[in-house]
Parts: sequence; C-alpha cells; structure tokens
Amino acid sequence: MNIALIAHDAKKELMVQFCIAYCGILSRHDLFATGTTGKLVGEATGLSIQRFLSGSQGGDQQIASLIACNEIDLLIFFRDPSSPKPHEPDEAGLLRLCDAHNIPVATNIATGEALIHSLNRGDLDWRDIVRAKKN
Repeated sequence: MNIALIAHDAKKELMVQFCIAYCGILSRHDLFATGTTGKLVGEATGLSIQRFLSGSQGGDQQIASLIACNEIDLLIFFRDPSSPKPHEPDEAGLLRLCDAHNIPVATNIATGEALIHSLNRGDLDWRDIVRAKKN
C-alpha cells in the first residue's frame, strides 16, 4: 500500500515516535511524506520515504494530487488543533479529496494506531483490489 505521512510542526516528534513504534509494519509499504516530516522520520527509522516539498511550500498539494489520481491508499496526518495554520485551506481540500476517494485518514495518534493495526491485520486490502480493477 501507498501511505502518505504529514505532520504539523508541533506533531512532528509524535510522528517520528509513531513511525519508530510501527517501523516493522511501515517497512512493508511504500511511504510518501512532506519534506521535513519525511526527513525526520527517515533519519530516525531508516525507512525509505519519497519526500515532497514541505507542507507550506506545496507538499500537501503534491500529496493531494496523488490522492486525486488514486495513488495513495492511506493518509496519516497528525494535525495540531491548537492554532490555525496559514495553509489550512489546503488541508481542508486534502481531507475533502480523501473523503471523495475513500482514503482512510488518521488525524491523531488514536486513529493512526487503529489504522496501522487494521493494516497489519489485512483489513485494508480492499484498496489493492479496487486499484487492480481500475488498471
């Protein structure tokens, strides 16, 4: 599966710790991330991650384009709800695309762990079936 990772600045360390904890599961999948998040996770885990621009420079939009083309199967996006972000409208569009394309999304550690455990059990394999039928 293709998994996208995004984290607001205040949540980057949480994303790193999450990826360290679930490195074994994540290593079996193709990972994509916004610039700084991908750099930090890659350095901490050794995971191979295709990195895009940082979120504020358009990395969120690059991931959104992959979602629109059905090339992302799961999004883990640890958001900081405590303060508005300058590029928050882009994030709303990103989440709207996930809804439109039935992409499972985790916006916090609780849903992140639920999706990772579900992925590990094979509960999300339906995405591979849908993609194969489209090709």
